[in-house]
Amino acid sequence: MKDATYWIDRLGLQPHPEGGYFRETYRAQDTIEAGAVGGRFAGPRSTSTSIYFLLTAESFSSLHRMKSDEVWNFHAGSSLTVHVIDPGGAYQSHRVGLDLEAGQEPQAVVSAGAWFGASVDEPGGYALVGCTVAPGFDFADFELADREMLAREFPQHEKLIRRLTR
Repeated sequence: MKDATYWIDRLGLQPHPEGGYFRETYRAQDTIEAGAVGGRFAGPRSTSTSIYFLLTAESFSSLHRMKSDEVWNFHAGSSLTVHVIDPGGAYQSHRVGLDLEAGQEPQAVVSAGAWFGASVDEPGGYALVGCTVAPGFDFADFELADREMLAREFPQHEKLIRRLTR
C-alpha cells in the first residue's frame, strides 16, 4: 500500500504555502491578456496550469481565493472535502473521491473569487489530486484568508473558518 511519503518522494512534491505538498506539472505556453477576462489580472497569464497536490489528514488546505476557476481531479488515497464559501456567503462542500455511492465525485470545480480550502476525510489518510487552473495560476492572483477578517465577513461560517485558517 502506497502512503503519502511515497507520492511526495516519487512525484518530487514540495510544501505549499496553503498547506500540503505540490508540484507544477503543466503551464500552457499560450497566454491571455488581463482585459480579456474582465480585467481581473494585472498582466498576461498562461491560459492554463496544472499541479499535483497532496494533503494528509494531519494538515489542511487553508482557506484562500484566486482570480481563476480551479478544477480538482482525484488521483489516489482517501477522499477529501473541498469547502467553498462563495462571495455572497453561501457554503458548498465537494467530497472528492471515487466512492460515488457515498456521495463522492471524482472531480470538483471552484469558481473564481470563492474562498475555499480542503481537508482529508479519513483519519490518518491522504489524498492526491490534480488541480487545473484557467486562466493559469500566478501567486499574484492568490490570497490566503485572514482568519479574523473572514470570520467578521461570514460569521455563519466562523467554526469552519477557524478550522481552515492558520
